[in-house]
Amino acid sequence: MTEGIGTIIYPVKDIAQAKKLYSKLLGMAPYLDEAYYVGFNVGGQDVGLDPNGHNRGMTGPLGYWHVSDIRKTLQLLLDAGAQAQQEVQDVGGGKLTAVVRDAEGNIIGLIQSS
Repeated sequence: MTEGIGTIIYPVKDIAQAKKLYSKLLGMAPYLDEAYYVGFNVGGQDVGLDPNGHNRGMTGPLGYWHVSDIRKTLQLLLDAGAQAQQEVQDVGGGKLTAVVRDAEGNIIGLIQSS
């Protein structure tokens, strides 16, 4: 089951500067402030800053569809013609992510929370 896009992650090179900018933009401090990820919760929407995103090929913000079974959803997308960009991986805190590219070249992120 897909719950909709609930997370958007921005690749950043300078996480300290990005945290400052997004804190001002959103009018709040992050709920998670680590060297590997800074996260804000804006009305139930997770806005994340990833200092490793560019190294993993991210060229801009990526929306993540929240799903109840990431492996099943990933397989459904692959069977429908998507190409895997990132296999299922544990990113900590019980969250699993995966990324595919559709036939048009669009990137689709998937996330499953425990």
